[in-house]
Amino acid sequence: MPRRGSSRTRWIASFGAALTTAALLAGGASTAGAAPAPTTDPTMGTGLVTDSGAARTHEVEYFHGPGGHPRHTHVPADAPARVARHQTSTTAAAVDATVTAVQETGPVTGRLDLVVMGDGYTAAQQADFRADAQATIDAVFAIEPYASYRGLFNIWLVDTASAESGVSGDPTVDAVKDTALSSYFFCDGIERLLCVDESKVTAHANQAPASDIVFVIANSTKYGGAGYTFSPPPPGASYRGIATMSSDNAKSYLIGAHELGHSIGELADEYQYAGYGAYPYKSSASTNISTSADLGTSKWYRWVGEQDPTGSPIGTYEGGDYYETDVYRPTDTSLMRTLASTEFNHVGRESMIKGFYTHADAVTSTVPTGQRVGPTQPLTVRLAPVTGLAGLNLTWYVDGKQVPWATGDLSVTPAELGAVRSGQRVTATATDTTAAVRDPAVRTATTNSLSWRVR
Repeated sequence: MPRRGSSRTRWIASFGAALTTAALLAGGASTAGAAPAPTTDPTMGTGLVTDSGAARTHEVEYFHGPGGHPRHTHVPADAPARVARHQTSTTAAAVDATVTAVQETGPVTGRLDLVVMGDGYTAAQQADFRADAQATIDAVFAIEPYASYRGLFNIWLVDTASAESGVSGDPTVDAVKDTALSSYFFCDGIERLLCVDESKVTAHANQAPASDIVFVIANSTKYGGAGYTFSPPPPGASYRGIATMSSDNAKSYLIGAHELGHSIGELADEYQYAGYGAYPYKSSASTNISTSADLGTSKWYRWVGEQDPTGSPIGTYEGGDYYETDVYRPTDTSLMRTLASTEFNHVGRESMIKGFYTHADAVTSTVPTGQRVGPTQPLTVRLAPVTGLAGLNLTWYVDGKQVPWATGDLSVTPAELGAVRSGQRVTATATDTTAAVRDPAVRTATTNSLSWRVR
């Protein structure tokens, strides 16, 4: 009988890249200069950095423009004094926010839960926030494989009314607004880097039924954003990722799409820096980075030669994971290389699909699996509403033996399946037959099961 390939964790653990956060910048001057040398193995995630006696900071990556490659810096967890002193409250006070389900496709234990909140929208502008949030969500979920697997997500909107409209740092560094999340441009002196007060984000995110990742949409036409990945979550939070983006820029949504590529797909960045030279590691844990130029031994050999959605055939292209030589990526470009691309390559799509199923379930049920059921009790299951690239098959088993006639049935009783003796096991298994997966190990991960014992 097919079994799920790995035990399910409730959150996204990001192991695939040294830098798992993104900020979309354009046109603004940067004080960062050249990219710093990595201080950690690029197969490991980054998160909270605490210097002795210093404020909490996080490492982030930021883009000068959608066609450029990022640079790295550290940003504070709390709003700086120039912003905080103008806020109504400098601490995350008790929050009682309105939460709206954009979509609720299943239980929070079986879904990825995306929480979207705004900053710089007054109480009178909440309708504007909801419209901006919907536009951002729709743009992200128009990208494959998000488009096909949107049904594995619950999406929650949290109203965050601000005292003033707009956000700090827009249009200039001396502009300060009193907002719910203390969002501000000119973070770390970088104009287009849009940071938030993490404790305030946490207070609002905790109003949702669950939060795995948070999008913060700033009420601004200014091009910018930021992203954070946490392992473990911040104090008092359940999420492990925040992506910030301005509301009224056509490209800002790509920050969220890129961020989820890291945290869900465990994908590495596919760009390199001039002067970094040869890759210093024997291997990478990420599926989209290989230390072998041999087409037959690369991690993606099953895809080699296929024309890719990004515009080039799958092969081994030198440069990636920040280094120039002795390391290879699957395609010339992709969303993990530059925000000028709006597509994941085939290898990235496959990793994303694996990530979806690592943290969400295709088949769920309101009938508890932890207690025995009677022979005539209906076992009703629900399949996630996935489409496009996805293709779910539902099969039933009794003591590991398939019952062919029940294939596709969403409600059966143990007795109908032939399970009438105490202790017999009934299992419902959902398998994704998607052609976007070629690795047998990933195929196994796309399978999950629910089992009940007959009393």
